[in-house]
Amino acid sequence: MNPGSVDVVLVRPARPGNVAAACRAMKNMGLGTLILVDPPSGLEGAEARALAYGAWDVLDAARTAPTLRDAIAGATLVAGTSGRPLADAWTPRRLAEEGPARSAGGRTALVFGPEASGLRNDELGLCHITVHIPSDPAHPSLNLAQAVLVLAYEIRVAALGAAPAPAREEERATAGEMEAALDDLAGALRAIGYLNPDNPGKVLAVLRALLARAGPTPRETTLLRGLARQIRWAARAVARDGGQDG
Repeated sequence: MNPGSVDVVLVRPARPGNVAAACRAMKNMGLGTLILVDPPSGLEGAEARALAYGAWDVLDAARTAPTLRDAIAGATLVAGTSGRPLADAWTPRRLAEEGPARSAGGRTALVFGPEASGLRNDELGLCHITVHIPSDPAHPSLNLAQAVLVLAYEIRVAALGAAPAPAREEERATAGEMEAALDDLAGALRAIGYLNPDNPGKVLAVLRALLARAGPTPRETTLLRGLARQIRWAARAVARDGGQDG
């Protein structure tokens, strides 16, 4: 995985000093793109500048996004971190080794949640894979900069020893393109009564995971959106005809 193709996304970080320390961890390992969702105030303060020593360029170039969905829209692989040892969670090393195949040469977003609580379930649901750092159960908690450093270190080590990547045959759809297709599919499935209106997220989470594994191209997501529009049209036609066959 090319460190230059990695975006670090910090969601609702609590303190400016934590953001600054994360910037330094990123710079240590050659990562330079930081996106902040609901950042704290004080990033221009003296404490933050001191903690970001040598990585002021990373801090100053940080972009903000209104939502996590906006922050990850340009990535083809979205890895959400969790302090919980979920059954299907990847280790940072597996991410570094297998992530390039999943991203297919596109950008990878590493998503970190608030220090005290981590990412919410709905935020993890937007991620294609979950990464867990297997720390000692006697003291499992890591601060934000430590977690960023561990993932960034594994990515750098894997990149240093990696063979040249083969040329991509087809471009992968970004998370933003897949989410747009899912929005259209959700509307179509609601139109035909397939989705449970009280809990539509369960089916959509399965569809999101399926798309993430399949790695569709932009053209394929466009086809899915066209299919969804046709389903909605057919549902309206059936409703207009009173549900009777012609």
